[in-house]
Amino acid sequence: MKMVANDKLINRNGKIGNITSIAAVIVLGVGMYFSFKDKDGTYLTLTFTALIFGFLLFQIGNYYMNRFGKPPRPDQMISQALKGLEDKYTLYHYMTNVSHLLVGPSGIYCLVPFNQVGQITYNSEKGRWKQTGGNFFLKTFGGESLGRPDLDAEYAVTDLYKYCKKNNIDLGDTTPESILVFTNNKASVSTEGCPGIAVTAEKLKETIRKRAKTNTIPQEIVDVFHQKLDSKK
Repeated sequence: MKMVANDKLINRNGKIGNITSIAAVIVLGVGMYFSFKDKDGTYLTLTFTALIFGFLLFQIGNYYMNRFGKPPRPDQMISQALKGLEDKYTLYHYMTNVSHLLVGPSGIYCLVPFNQVGQITYNSEKGRWKQTGGNFFLKTFGGESLGRPDLDAEYAVTDLYKYCKKNNIDLGDTTPESILVFTNNKASVSTEGCPGIAVTAEKLKETIRKRAKTNTIPQEIVDVFHQKLDSKK
């Protein structure tokens, strides 16, 4: 498998995460200092402003650190999961509107990673994903809430269509697909009734190879992505 990554963006956003996280600690520290020092309410406004602003900085920093700072990053985990895949496939990290895009003879795949732990199940009656287990603090304050993977999958495909339209890429009858990839080795996934594709990272390569036995796309579609994206390396 070939891989093309936007290292400039990864490094820049990693620095943003580091700086923002440090700033959050400083601002929260200032807020805590004045909260202990304040005896008559003189610094009440300053204290609350610092704590609120510090919490916002913490959330922003955590968002960037989870994606671009703390190893293993999502792009690294996906790359590792697909290691050994045939060279006919190319994995693009942060090269399009879709963060992780796999293009090859069996299809165009928008890979949407999730690093949640615990039991991940799909409720076909409600059409929702549910996470059971995991650290309550991380889910609440650490940016690790599962959210709506089904919507994330839809948005990824929509974003790819927008990219193709903007860059004059004609997909013809080829329909891109989303794959939800649960990268944490402490997660177990139950996909019964799931309308799309959802797998753990360890099963991602096997899933792509199985798709190759039943699904093919025109080589010219694969080539046009190479022409558009490989030149940006």
